[in-house]
Amino acid sequence: MKSSCKCVYAVSVLAIFVAATGFLGKAPGREEATSSAATAQIKIDNFAFSPTELKVSAGTTIEWINRDDIPHTVVSDDKTTFKSKALDTDDKFSYTFTKPGTYSYFCSVHPNMTGKIIVQ
Repeated sequence: MKSSCKCVYAVSVLAIFVAATGFLGKAPGREEATSSAATAQIKIDNFAFSPTELKVSAGTTIEWINRDDIPHTVVSDDKTTFKSKALDTDDKFSYTFTKPGTYSYFCSVHPNMTGKIIVQ
């Protein structure tokens, strides 16, 4: 009976070591500390941004992807915060929002196409 207790103790100590050090891989909880910030996607299709309004946390990267068969752009209303080149079908543009605020944007080719990012 004593030898089985030693075995259970040894296995318990080993399990604690592995969990604490990540010896066999990442320890629980460590992935969040080293993972990249959140990402979100906005689709461009049928002459519209979808969703047209998106609320995100600071540090989030937004990726716009053109699913339309004609070129579109993504340009901040102030025309300096972010500005994509003309995006052909399946082209992507990304921007990371680091500061809270409301960021309105439009397609410079089709100015009636508008959207808004709210960063909290």
